[in-house]
Order: sequence, then C-alpha cells, then structure tokens
Amino acid sequence: MNGQNNGQNLMGFTLIDPYVYQTLSSLTGQGVVVETIRGSLRGKLRTVMPDHIIVEVNNVPFFIRTQQIVWVSPFQG
Repeated sequence: MNGQNNGQNLMGFTLIDPYVYQTLSSLTGQGVVVETIRGSLRGKLRTVMPDHIIVEVNNVPFFIRTQQIVWVSPFQG
C-alpha cells in the first residue's frame, strides 16, 4: 500500500489518435460527412480538438466526441 495506487482509483482518460487528429485538422473549414456510432452528420467542420470535433449543420453546432467517430469523408457542397 504505502501510497501505491495499484490501478484501483484511476480517473477516466482519453486516448488520442494523432493520425486522426491530423487528418481532421486538415479538413477544418470544409464540408464533411461524419459517421458516428449513432448515425451520420453532413456539415462544415468548424473545430478540431484532441477529444472532439464541431460540425456545423444549418448554423447549428454539433459537438462529436472523437471516440464516437467511425469514419469521416470530405464532400463538396
């Protein structure tokens, strides 16, 4: 014991995929289709953060956790 944690009281953490983050960052400002585990959104990619993205659809921002993204595809629209 002596102050050791042994993995029992760990706080939640987020895994960041640097390749996904870099690819999403290169699409900022463009139209994208984002497939999530709950469905898909088509809109403009406004913001990319390590743990979430913001896609604007009809002037409404949607905050999507990066962990929930299945795939992303750019589109012209």
